[in-house]
Amino acid sequence: MTRPGLVRSTWSVFLAAALLGLGHGLQGTLLGIRGSQEGFGPGLIGLIMTGYYLGFIGGSRFTVRALGRVGHIRAFAALASTASSAALAYALVVHPVMWLVMRILTGFCMAGLYVVLESWLNDRADNEHRGRTLSVYMIVTMGAVAVAQLVLAAGEVGNTSLFMIASVLVSMSLVPMALSENRAPEIRVPDALSVGALWRLVPTGLVASFLTGVSVGALRGLAPTFGAESGWSTGLVALFVGAITIGASACQYPIGSISDRLPRRGVMLVVAVVGVAVSAAAAARDLSGTAAPLLAFALGGAVVPMYSLTIAYTNDWLGDAERVAAAAQLIVVNGAGAVFGPILGGAVMQATSPGGLFVMIAATQACTAGYLGYRVLRARAPAVSDQTPFVPLSNRGAGLVVLRALRQRRRGESDTD
Repeated sequence: MTRPGLVRSTWSVFLAAALLGLGHGLQGTLLGIRGSQEGFGPGLIGLIMTGYYLGFIGGSRFTVRALGRVGHIRAFAALASTASSAALAYALVVHPVMWLVMRILTGFCMAGLYVVLESWLNDRADNEHRGRTLSVYMIVTMGAVAVAQLVLAAGEVGNTSLFMIASVLVSMSLVPMALSENRAPEIRVPDALSVGALWRLVPTGLVASFLTGVSVGALRGLAPTFGAESGWSTGLVALFVGAITIGASACQYPIGSISDRLPRRGVMLVVAVVGVAVSAAAAARDLSGTAAPLLAFALGGAVVPMYSLTIAYTNDWLGDAERVAAAAQLIVVNGAGAVFGPILGGAVMQATSPGGLFVMIAATQACTAGYLGYRVLRARAPAVSDQTPFVPLSNRGAGLVVLRALRQRRRGESDTD
């Protein structure tokens, strides 16, 4: 497909992804700040935030199977409408049980929406343009989440207006998809692969994926609560959360490029050690002023890219026939870690201080580094020449890695990204 043809067939996906990122990015930070204002406490907010990842696990698996029955447009319409309604429900009923249920529903819907968007992109982009297309998609989605923090900073957290804006943005994501002139792609369900079988093949991939989920789930779920509990202004909280996303996006590519040229497991070990150092620095400092966004940028850059490294390292050990099912299991394992992350982080914050969040993240990163160091000493890794190309991914868009492989297997193409 030529570049003009690719632009015509994907503009609707990028616009929908941007609107979703704005709406969801605004909603996630807003809940953390508003929950603190309502006196929910870090422990309870952590429990509420973990609902997103519970829903995300179920939503990604459900949607892959549902697309074949109802199609992309109808699935997207149903999920977007439901997610938009959930955004309004937060404002209508300010109660932790209601918020937890809506958070689960939001995670379920957002996972499905990402699967629809990403499968559409994978079908439209050929091998020549796929790498750049997916890179633009990651920039659009993560950039939208960062921009959403500016909307938050300009609004009033205490009333319903920001929840209404989030609902409108999610609803509007349906418009470009509904107006798309292109036929929706087909999709097939991947073959099964048990966690036990994957453990026997690549235990490092499973352990690193789970621990990364714990760290990223806690960081993304509780960063707004940390700021609110520290007495920050809404503007500083928004800047802090936005800097995490920007750091994660900015560091994906250089870290991935290095991991393509050096032993990947060693790069993962260094990244984990840096994550320990940055998290410990955040816990030790009284964050305020310019120190807060700078450390947030470093946190995002040190913690989030490990997910992509884990996917790439797992693929280093597997053949083409195994990667689809393995990727599906890593999504679930990472999501399970993300479920525990906000709960553990919130409990530590409740028992100690807001800075306990970073103590917990530093401890998780230390566990990751310790296990990677153990595996470096215990088992040999694939040669650098045999490593698969790194692909930047976000655990917000968990369906991407599976759907890339599904398209490759269906068409029998050799992925040259």
